[in-house]
Amino acid sequence: MRVGGGSTTAFGFGTAIRQGMANFNADVEYDSSVGTESKPSNIWIGRTVEVGSYAPNAYGLYDMHGNVWEWCSDWYGDYPAGSVIDPQGPSTGFFRAIRGGSWFISGGRCRGAIRGNYGPGSKSFDLGFRVVLAPVR
Repeated sequence: MRVGGGSTTAFGFGTAIRQGMANFNADVEYDSSVGTESKPSNIWIGRTVEVGSYAPNAYGLYDMHGNVWEWCSDWYGDYPAGSVIDPQGPSTGFFRAIRGGSWFISGGRCRGAIRGNYGPGSKSFDLGFRVVLAPVR
């Protein structure tokens, strides 16, 4: 599955997420080769930060991992079987997919392949959305 900026790794910036790479609960880093890594001496910011506080992905988008879960236009549901690129989910549904993780959760939950769901009217202290203006070609 392709994630953040066309990457095929767990994160748009590689195989691991460490303190200083994104805004997440840095007490719990993640590396694809070893899994979850407890780092109790790391500094956890414990709140959202200004967009652009970390490096952008290959498309120039900031904070694709961590900061706030992003409410997506995709409906939440089962993916098709087999290997897929940019799966869209079902064409209708009740729950919308959320992606990217947040400042409140561990690094492993910020992986590009992770998603959650929220229903209409749902609110959360770590949920937001992204407005992207695409240039007209």
